[in-house]
Parts: sequence; structure tokens; C-alpha cells
Amino acid sequence: MSLCSYHDGTIKEERGIQDRVLEVLYGSIAGRLLIRPFLHPAVSRVVGHFLDTGASKILIGPFVKANRIDLSVCEKEKFASYNDFFTRRLRAGERNFSCDSGDFASPCDARLLISPIHSKGHFAVKNTVYTLEELLRDKELSRRYMGGYSFLYRLSVDDYHRYCFVDDGICSPVRRIDGIFHTVNPTANDHCPIYKENTREYSLLRSRNFGTILMMEVGALLVGRIVNHEATSGKREVYRGEEKGYFAFGGSTILILTEKGKVIPDQKMLRNSQLGIETRVFQGETVGKKREPEEIKKTAIQR
Repeated sequence: MSLCSYHDGTIKEERGIQDRVLEVLYGSIAGRLLIRPFLHPAVSRVVGHFLDTGASKILIGPFVKANRIDLSVCEKEKFASYNDFFTRRLRAGERNFSCDSGDFASPCDARLLISPIHSKGHFAVKNTVYTLEELLRDKELSRRYMGGYSFLYRLSVDDYHRYCFVDDGICSPVRRIDGIFHTVNPTANDHCPIYKENTREYSLLRSRNFGTILMMEVGALLVGRIVNHEATSGKREVYRGEEKGYFAFGGSTILILTEKGKVIPDQKMLRNSQLGIETRVFQGETVGKKREPEEIKKTAIQR
């Protein structure tokens, strides 16, 4: 079960058939043993291969109808395969990043949770506590983000699955950490430390306005492909709103880490997160602000 806050101010419980099934599977030892074989990367590769074929087109119509997806906002409405549909692009102008350099924007359409990263590198996703060192497998890098914030963007299967850079800057090459593929449904997170077990990739963005941002893409159940548009080698210059990559089929997650004193999260979204309520956001939507030097000084004086 997941609570989500929407733009009109309503808070809704999101609990469909998939949630009930996952509660049964992840909520018992027998269920977790039953689902274990499906978490293996080989299964995702097999499913992904089928979803690349023309035969998979038969799945598109029912999925669009069940999830009320509006194809009129997409670049095209006919697709060669299910994955061609799933990785569809929106038409120009459907998502816009703020031109204000002080706006910290969402890289994707998702449900957002914001968590402070404590001095020892701990942060919580709902009731599950993670450490940066477990997540990054890099003790030195994990120190950089202590005292900052984590922005966890959970993409559902009906979301737009392309994601962008949140600011201008210089991006590092991608580092990949191989793992398995739990679902990223909140039910799974209640029982398993999914974000330190799932396959993930991350890169560092030395941004113009928000310090060095860590941007991580996390694969999920039946999502064997995280497709990042990398330079042929080394670092590269990137721009706010430029597409960074996309996910193939399924729900998935983007995690952004910010350094201490660089970003002030949206206070309503932060309060929602503290109550365990996700906030519905769209690509380019402002989720925080640049922390100016005067604000840092005021905060230090108040302490």
C-alpha cells in the first residue's frame, strides 16, 4: 500500500491488484522463495527480448486502456514492439524545465520521497534504513553526501520512462553495480533492502548551480535494461533538460543525492515524505531550490 499526494491537494491510496499480489509474495518466506527465480538478470533478458519483437505489440492496447495512457501527447502513436511503445518519446513542449537557475527540478515523471542523509551516511526509504556506503560501494564517495538529501523518484509502469539531467554541468562516465531485480513497489522495500541489492548505474554531475550531484538509475523486476546515453569515453558537457537515458519495460527508480548545503527541498514534499507519503511529480517540475551562501550563513547562526 502506498499513499501519494497529487497536485490538486488530494492524497490517494494506490493499491491495485499488483500491490496485493506483491504483499502476499514479499510478506511471507514462502512467497519470497517463490519469486526469487524471477529476480535473476537472465529472466529480465528473456522477457526483454520478447518485448522487442513484433509479436509483443498485442500487449500494447490492453495496457494503454488499463492505465488510461494518452498517446496523443507522444511523438508517434503506432509502435513496432511493446518496448518501442514503453520507451516512447513525448512531443516537444509536453515537459518543460524551469529556466530559473535556482530551481532544482525532477529528472522524470515519478512518485517522490525526499530524505535527509544523516551524518553517518544513513537515510530512510519509508521504514527501511540504507547507508550510502552500501548503496555506492565506495566509502570515500559516500562521505561527500553526508548531511545532504536523497531524492528518490519511483517510476510506475504507466509513467514516462525517459529521464533528463537536472542542471548544466560536466558528467562523469557511468559506473555499473550488478545485482538482481526486485520490484521497486513499496511493498518489496518493506521486506527487502531493494536499493542495495538491485542492479544500478550512477554518474556524477559537477553542476553549475547545485554542487556535485550523484544521479543513480536502479533497475527493477523484468527491467534488465538501463539505457544511458554515454559519451564514447571520459567526461562530457551536458545541459539542463537534456535526455540522459531511459528504462526498458517495468517500474524503476532514479535516486539523486545532493551535497550538504547545496539544495533546499520543497518543504511540502519533504513533510509528505516524513509522513511516508509520496508526491506525484513530473519531469522538469521544481522540487527544491538552490541554497544561497546567505541562507547557509543564517542556518549556521540559528544553530
